[in-house]
Amino acid sequence: MKEIKFYRSPSGKSPIEEFLDSLSSKEAQKVTCVLSLIEEMETISTKFYKRLSNSNGMIEVRAQIGKNNFRLLGFEDKGTFVVLTNGFRKKDQKVPKSEISLAQQRKDEYLARGDQYE
Repeated sequence: MKEIKFYRSPSGKSPIEEFLDSLSSKEAQKVTCVLSLIEEMETISTKFYKRLSNSNGMIEVRAQIGKNNFRLLGFEDKGTFVVLTNGFRKKDQKVPKSEISLAQQRKDEYLARGDQYE
């Protein structure tokens, strides 16, 4: 069981909220359903939640609707919650390096600012 938090930039914007707002209501509903599963389940299937290899502890939340694949990237903080940093519609087999880099940049910024989610 993990508590999910959305990363906020220093100006207060939430890239995850903006991403969810860009989806259709059916797509957003599916993604939020997966987030609920992550919060409620003791053991989470890799179908929905996976650590990215060679990515300095980044995690990937996965949702699929038909042929559309959605990914939310983030990291675990203090083992009790997940901070989601960015989301995108996945089009290729691999997660784009630019998305991993963006997630890492936001993680570094979050850690430098100190814990704002206690």
